[in-house]
Amino acid sequence: MDIFIKLKEVQRRSSLSKTTIYEMMKTGSFPKNIPITIKSVVWIESEIENWMQNRVSASRTPNKAA
Repeated sequence: MDIFIKLKEVQRRSSLSKTTIYEMMKTGSFPKNIPITIKSVVWIESEIENWMQNRVSASRTPNKAA
């Protein structure tokens, strides 16, 4: 079962600022949030974990263009 997490927890886990998170969401390079009330949004924990794992994997893959 997926767990909802709030912005502060997303920031803590990703080490990204609020501004960076929202900018990356606009470009499609970060998981989108889900509105749960008029004033509250959450992220799905597994989507944040997958994004983090993908970043680690990408950093460990040799750049073939070099």
